[in-house]
Amino acid sequence: MQFHHHGYVSGEPRVQDAAGTGIDRPADLPDETDVLIVGSGPAGMLLAAQLSQFPGVSTRIIERRDGRLVLGQADGIQPRSVETFQAFGFAERIVAEAYNIAYMNFWGPDPENPRNIVRTARTEDYALKISEFPHLIVNQARVLDYFAEAARFGPGRIVPDYGVEFLGLTVHEGGARPVEVRVRHTTGERAGEERTIRATYVVGCDGARSGVRAAIGRVHVGDFAAHAWGVMDVLVNTDFPDWRTKCAINSTAGNILHIPREGGYLSRMYIDLGEVAEDDDHRVRQTPVEEIIRRANEILHPYSIDVKQVAWHSVYEVGHRVTDRFDDGDDGRTPHVFLTGDACHTHSAKAGQGMNVSMQDGFNLGWKLGHVLEGLAPASLLETYSAERQPVAQQLIDFDREWSSLMARKPDEISDPQELATFYLGTAEFPSGFMTQYGPSMIVADAAHQDLAPGFPLGKRFASVEVSRVCDGNVIHLGHHAKADGRWRVYAFADRPAAGEQSALADWAEWAASPSSPLARHTPADADEDAVFDVKVVYQQRHEDVDLTKVPGVFLPRTGPLGLTDWEKVYAAGPSAWSTADIFAERELSRDGVVVVVRPDQYVAAVVPLDARDELSDFLAGAFGGHGSP
Repeated sequence: MQFHHHGYVSGEPRVQDAAGTGIDRPADLPDETDVLIVGSGPAGMLLAAQLSQFPGVSTRIIERRDGRLVLGQADGIQPRSVETFQAFGFAERIVAEAYNIAYMNFWGPDPENPRNIVRTARTEDYALKISEFPHLIVNQARVLDYFAEAARFGPGRIVPDYGVEFLGLTVHEGGARPVEVRVRHTTGERAGEERTIRATYVVGCDGARSGVRAAIGRVHVGDFAAHAWGVMDVLVNTDFPDWRTKCAINSTAGNILHIPREGGYLSRMYIDLGEVAEDDDHRVRQTPVEEIIRRANEILHPYSIDVKQVAWHSVYEVGHRVTDRFDDGDDGRTPHVFLTGDACHTHSAKAGQGMNVSMQDGFNLGWKLGHVLEGLAPASLLETYSAERQPVAQQLIDFDREWSSLMARKPDEISDPQELATFYLGTAEFPSGFMTQYGPSMIVADAAHQDLAPGFPLGKRFASVEVSRVCDGNVIHLGHHAKADGRWRVYAFADRPAAGEQSALADWAEWAASPSSPLARHTPADADEDAVFDVKVVYQQRHEDVDLTKVPGVFLPRTGPLGLTDWEKVYAAGPSAWSTADIFAERELSRDGVVVVVRPDQYVAAVVPLDARDELSDFLAGAFGGHGSP
C-alpha cells in the first residue's frame, strides 16, 4: 500500500483525502447530480466505490431500505471477484472471515441400497489451480459493507441515501441533466414526500423487479423452468460427515446443493422441491420451511439434520432471463440510463454467479462514467457497456441452464456417477470469472500483435504473475499493484539490454515522456503525470542487476503536492531469492519487448511492439477521443 505522498499520514491510510465533490458533500439528497445509482446491491455499491475515485463527478446512491443490508441472499464469491476486491483494497480482510472452498464432494445412491446415499467423488476445488485467489463463501451483506467503506473513504466520500424509493423516470432530449427521476422518501421526517431529481446518468441496480428497467421499456427475455428449490441458511447438529464441505447430493428422493458458510457453523442448503405444475401459479413459493427441512432429511438418508435455527429461507423457481438491451440507447442515441445485475439478467443461484457477474457489470460501467463525466473520453464510450456485458450475460444463462439441468436430474437419468464432478472441474474457468473476453472495440484493439504476448489475451482480464520490485527486492504480483482508481495501466516489458543501455525500451520511454506522446496528450495539463496512465516497466534481468539511476524518468514520476518520486513502477522478471517466476516465460512475452495496455477494470486493451508508436497513439485516440498519431 502506498501513502504519505500527499504528506505524512499517522492515521488509517485507507482513508483518502476528500477532494472535489467529497469536500462539504451535502448530507441531504440534492435536486441535481451527475450520476444517480438506484439500489445498493453489489453492482450499486461497487459503482459507488469506483465513482468515489472520480471526485469531479457528483454521485448519489438511493436505497429504499432504511439502512444497510443485514442478511444477504447471495454468498458465493468466485476468484475473479476476490481479484476485484484486491483492486478495491479489501481482499485480505474478507478472505480472513470467509469460508474457503477447498473441496467439493459428490454423493449419490448406494448401488447396494439405493435408499441410502454414499460419497461417489471427492474433488479439489478449482480456484487455486487456475488463480492465486480462492473460492469463498461469505454473506453478501459483508461484501456490501466493504464496498461501502471504500466509497466512504474515497475522495468522493459517497454514502447511500437510505429511505428513498425510486418511482419512475423520464429522459428528455438535450440539456446537462436530461434524466428526470421521481422518488419518494420512505423514512424519517420526510416520509411520504415525493420529489424530482435531475441527473445526467442513471444506473438501475434495483434487482429482478427493476423499476428502472420498466421505466425505459426494456424487458426480460426468457422463461422460468418448471422446477422449484427451497434454500435455507441453518445452524444444525448432524451425523452427515461432509457437513463442512461443499457437496452436490443426488438421491432417489431428490437433490441438494450443500454449501458451508463463514463462521464454522452456518451452512446453506438448496433443496430440490421437484417439478412445478403448469397451473401452480407460484404457489410453491409458499412451501413452509418445515417441509423444506423434511425434504432435506429425506434426501440425506441415512443421515439427518437436527435444525437448531433457520437464519433465512426462501423458495424460488429456476429462471433464465436476459434483458433485450442493458441501456436506453436506441437509433444511435447516446444512452443515459443503464441496467446492471438482476435488473438485466437472472438465473439460478446454484452456479454462484449472480453477485459475481453483477459486480463485474458495475466495474465495467463505473470507470466509463467517470472518464466521460470528467471529460477524458467521448460519450460514445458508454455504448460499449451494453455491447460488452450483454453477451457475457447470455453466456452465463447458457452455462447456468446446463448446470441447473444436471443438478436436477433423477438417479435413473444418470449413466455416469462422475459426470457432475467432471463437468464441475472441466468448466471451472467460466464460473470462476476468467473466461470473459470482450471483442474488438474502441477500447479493445485488434489482435494484430497478439503473438508478442499470448499469455495476455486481448479482451481478457490481465492475469497477474510475480515480479521483483527493483527498489527493495520484494516479490509482488504485478497485477495486485493496480488499484481500482480509474487509471489505465501501461506495462512496458523491456527488450534484452539492461537499464541505461541503448535499447528499444529506452527509445520508447523517451517518446512516452515527450509532450507529443498519447500519454501526455490525454492527461490533463494540471494533473499529475500518472493521473490517467500508470506506466510501469518490467526488465528481464534480476532486480539487483537493474540500476535505478539509469531507469528512464517516465518510470520514476514525481507526483502529488510534494512532487515525490514514485519508486514502485520499476520491476524485474529475473529469479530472486524469494521467487523463481519469470513473467516473460509464464505469459510468453516477446524477448524483444512489448507494451501491454490494460483498462481500469483490469482487461487487456492493447498489445503492441515497442516501436509501434503510431498504433498506440491511434488506439488511445479512439479510446479517449481526439487525434491519433501527429
